[in-house]
Amino acid sequence: MTPSASAPIRLAVDVGGTFTDIVVHDGSDGGLRFDKVPTTPAEPGTGVLAAVDRARVPLAAAGYFAHGTTLGLNALLTRAGARTAIVTTRGFRDVYLLGRTDRSVSYDFKYRKPRSLVPRNLIFEVPERLNFRGEVLEAFDTESARTVARTIHQLGVASVAVCFLHAYANPAHELAMRELLLATAPGVEVTLSHTLTREYREYERTSTAVLDAYIRPLVRTYIQRLETALGDGGFAGRFFMIRSGGGAMTARRATDAPVNLILSGPAGGVIGAAHFGAAIGEPDLISIDMGGTSLDASLIRDGHPVVHTEAAFEGLPIMVPSLYINTIGAGGGSVLWVDEAGHLQVGPRSAGASPGPASYGQGGTEATLTDAALVTGFLGPETALAGTLRLDPELAVAALRPLSEALGMSVDRVAVGAIRIGVTKIVGAIRAITVELGHRPSDFALLAFGGAGGLLAAEVARELAIERLIVPPGPGSFSALGMLMADVQHDRAQTYVTVLERADLGALEHEFSGMERQVTEALSEDGFSADRMRLIRLADMRYQGQEHTVSIPIVAAITPAEVERVSQAFAQAHQVRYGHALADPVEIVTLRSRGLGRVDRPELPAIARRSSGALNPASQRRLRQDDGSELDVPVYHRDRCAFGDEIAGPAVISEHTATTVLHQGDVARVGALGELRIAVALRAVGE
Repeated sequence: MTPSASAPIRLAVDVGGTFTDIVVHDGSDGGLRFDKVPTTPAEPGTGVLAAVDRARVPLAAAGYFAHGTTLGLNALLTRAGARTAIVTTRGFRDVYLLGRTDRSVSYDFKYRKPRSLVPRNLIFEVPERLNFRGEVLEAFDTESARTVARTIHQLGVASVAVCFLHAYANPAHELAMRELLLATAPGVEVTLSHTLTREYREYERTSTAVLDAYIRPLVRTYIQRLETALGDGGFAGRFFMIRSGGGAMTARRATDAPVNLILSGPAGGVIGAAHFGAAIGEPDLISIDMGGTSLDASLIRDGHPVVHTEAAFEGLPIMVPSLYINTIGAGGGSVLWVDEAGHLQVGPRSAGASPGPASYGQGGTEATLTDAALVTGFLGPETALAGTLRLDPELAVAALRPLSEALGMSVDRVAVGAIRIGVTKIVGAIRAITVELGHRPSDFALLAFGGAGGLLAAEVARELAIERLIVPPGPGSFSALGMLMADVQHDRAQTYVTVLERADLGALEHEFSGMERQVTEALSEDGFSADRMRLIRLADMRYQGQEHTVSIPIVAAITPAEVERVSQAFAQAHQVRYGHALADPVEIVTLRSRGLGRVDRPELPAIARRSSGALNPASQRRLRQDDGSELDVPVYHRDRCAFGDEIAGPAVISEHTATTVLHQGDVARVGALGELRIAVALRAVGE
């Protein structure tokens, strides 16, 4: 059996900070439906079920349900996770609190070290010690460990992260500690570091285990309740969660390793961007997903999302594969405010789903980027957000007025200024994943989605000298669509430090084969046959003596010829990343195996050419320009567009889940899959 169950309906639901998006794919006719409802922050599962109800989908007819959520991320942001303890090797109690001497923030005078997820009084030591080969230097002290377990139980700890030194090489002592905890402290959740990663670096392993333990009770409860609710509604298909690394995992496996879900929501959009780019012949993309709460920027190169294993949350390392996503607080709900120097700022705080922007009419009084977009004419009151939510211009003006008075300028100028600041923040987010990594933004096309993505995308592209802007069909729910394209993914890693030119090739092959057996077994348990599996090998490498690594694909069996190819590939990658290559010995640090189980992806339906007539605007709207002038522009309905239609800016293209704004000189052409391909009018040098 494969996850392509016999029931024809496939669902994907993406819970964002402001809206919950749903995509329905009907396998019988290939049809796709997009919709969204407001998120219910107090009980996200309620919003998920509301989205299903809104889409009018009988759950009994659905065979596949993919889900992305920011529940774990939000728990970390708000410090709303479980009371967590750490158990570690005697003498290493302060590893987690000390961290690394990271110089990346040395020149940031505003930097403040984030509050620890675990206080020192909840960090416990157990006498035990292994060496880096996994050999026992000091036996596991069972009685001391039992005493620690009793103390943890007496203190009412809900979750425990166990991280012993060199457990990546031999997990025996961590396994023994788990047995004692489960026997002595019933009900406690236990995370073992070696089950998440078999890599060295005790601080990073501890941090990863702590993050997992901290959100585990919350995420487990959420997934189990949602699974029960779906079952009560008649759903009997396969339930998958989207993981930070760009694949999917079964709901059961997600409850056992929730750290993999921290970037679950944003990952869906990146997956969709990669597959959509391949479908339209654009393998190199910068994607921006701008929703109500935040903006996520990511990079697609040669058709593949950029993945890294050095992700971090507020400086706390997450040692599991994650898509390279740069998230900033610049969504439609980002609050506008005046700082101590008297300057207008946008975000990062958001009005969220409740009460939301002032113009929602749900009790919000603070001005947001959405309110500014309404005042400037980028958004209009005639278009309902999420199908039913009408924006009120008078409430938007009232919310902006206090800022206007504080800044000594008109409400219109404040609104225009907020839009410019939003554009600048997005440009900075893109530079961080391109210029700072050795890439020119102009070498890529910009793919913009999310409910607010098309509002500012043309100006963002102009600032970065990007000539091609693409807005996919259903942009407001595009992340949810991407979740239907996610293959099931299993990752294994093993620290294996050796100089490449002196490596034991047989031993390397043995290590890879062992990891591949593990991921193959996991995929088989998930219901995949051998013909639907794909195995990928990678090696993290560095010049000897360096700290940071570059991940290089291993595309063939380990032979002298493949070693030579890998060495050259590493030199090229190092040149791109760091601007130089060396003649120093190259060292392998970590071996990685990734197993993918191929799912049946929906094919985007092609749209027809216009048989007669022309695309006419539905209405007009007044846009306020940067220079203070006003301009009446046509408003087009996207659902009336046909393949080959052309729209010249300035213009507004409105649809059910999003709005796209074109400026003077921009030209949008409708592609075969319904995408908007926008030729951006670049500024002359010096403008």
